[in-house]
Amino acid sequence: MREHTRFESFWPFYLREHARPATRNWHYVGSTLALIVLLAALVTQTWWLLLAVPVSGYFFAWVSHAFVERNKPATFTYPLWSLIGDYRMYGLFLMGKLGPELEKAGINPDGTLNAEHACSFRLPGSASLARHGRVQH
Repeated sequence: MREHTRFESFWPFYLREHARPATRNWHYVGSTLALIVLLAALVTQTWWLLLAVPVSGYFFAWVSHAFVERNKPATFTYPLWSLIGDYRMYGLFLMGKLGPELEKAGINPDGTLNAEHACSFRLPGSASLARHGRVQH
């Protein structure tokens, strides 16, 4: 079931799903690679390369969710908003403006969540963030 009906409520959720810096860094790698593959396909008119765009972008993102963040990618529940969120996060990072957005979402620079945000946020399977050592008091 979809909990978020507007992107404005989805955005802080999306950021909390990408709380750890390493997760975001792997997303940037995938987003950059996807843009490079897209550009290469357009410039060379090698149209089969368009099939590699989502693969190159999502591979790094999904691996980081599995092994770094240890959560389910938002792509599965919110595919379009997740794509928009990926590139919004990437753009804000490139412009040096992501920090305030992370702070508003309750994310500390080390990837932990502020205690006041953690009580309303659950990992898949209803395990609390405090049990996983992700909350900073």
